[in-house]
Amino acid sequence: MEKNTRSIRIECPKLLITRNESDLQWLIGSPFFPPLTIISTFRCIHSNSSGPDFPKESEEIRTLLLKGFDVIGALIVGKSDPEKTAARAVEAARKLKKLLTGTTKLENEETIGAVADPDTGDIRFFLSETESSTNFELVNPVSYGDNPEKFVWESGCLLLCQLPIKLPVCYPANKPSDVESIFSRAIEAVIAKFKDPNVVYLVKASNRASLDVVQPVILRGSELDFDAAVANIELLDEAAQNSEKKLLRCAHFCLKSKSTSQLLSAENADIIQISVLLNRSEKSPKCSAPAVEYFPAMDETRLLIVDFKLEVLCYAGQGIPLMHAISKLIIPGLIDQLISMKKMNLPYLLTQHPE
Repeated sequence: MEKNTRSIRIECPKLLITRNESDLQWLIGSPFFPPLTIISTFRCIHSNSSGPDFPKESEEIRTLLLKGFDVIGALIVGKSDPEKTAARAVEAARKLKKLLTGTTKLENEETIGAVADPDTGDIRFFLSETESSTNFELVNPVSYGDNPEKFVWESGCLLLCQLPIKLPVCYPANKPSDVESIFSRAIEAVIAKFKDPNVVYLVKASNRASLDVVQPVILRGSELDFDAAVANIELLDEAAQNSEKKLLRCAHFCLKSKSTSQLLSAENADIIQISVLLNRSEKSPKCSAPAVEYFPAMDETRLLIVDFKLEVLCYAGQGIPLMHAISKLIIPGLIDQLISMKKMNLPYLLTQHPE
């Protein structure tokens, strides 16, 4: 985007700042929207006198924020020097994004630093182009959308994946302390399975308010692309017809038209159901008899069954190909939930029945 055409677009109810407002809010956008589009804000929950507690805050945001939405900046309420305050907001947003993405450096990512006057509620938006930049550009104009829900749901949909898991954990009875490391390795093995070539992802329309019948589509782990960044994925338009299942757009499973504005809401959003299956029944080029291996336990061993029910909800632009929707949204969402559940369950594995 050229500098002289830059503007902030706010597609959420107009930001109103009061004296009781939190000192810091996270600005939320999406790679499926035009750059510098704010569609929501999250209040900073974990903070102290020295600022946000970033590890706790990142865990909270990772749980609350749907995949398909990103932190694109921060807003600070205050009356001090606007540019210095904007620099603090940008620094905080970048620290949080690094923890959320697991990276140590953000390459050429624009970040918004907003400063709000607690008395008037006026907000000034500054932009930092790169992590190494020390200059902050005051962005003007700022436009507010007339119908934020229409903006979000006219071109987007929800992806839903529910996955129950019963995880057996065997540990030596004379070394109960080993259960934590064994449980962690079991979780890592499950995470690796999500990218296994033999895993099958079944995609189908859910809760369609249409008489059109859309057949489910099956994608295999070997057909997914785990390398492309979400921001670099090309969104396909209606004219882009492709016979490959993996390149079908999410729009393939969405209503073709919505006749009333009431349908353009979160409650009436198009939902695409994705199920995860482990396929071991493919035709093998070599015939061989089934084999069974027996691994006897050297010491008394106990069995612990840990029950998980993962439920991941993601937002996706209708133009994103299915293979990217699964590899860049659904699978990272499943992994994040597994890691969160691992942290919650580790201290209590031997003291209560894990669920």
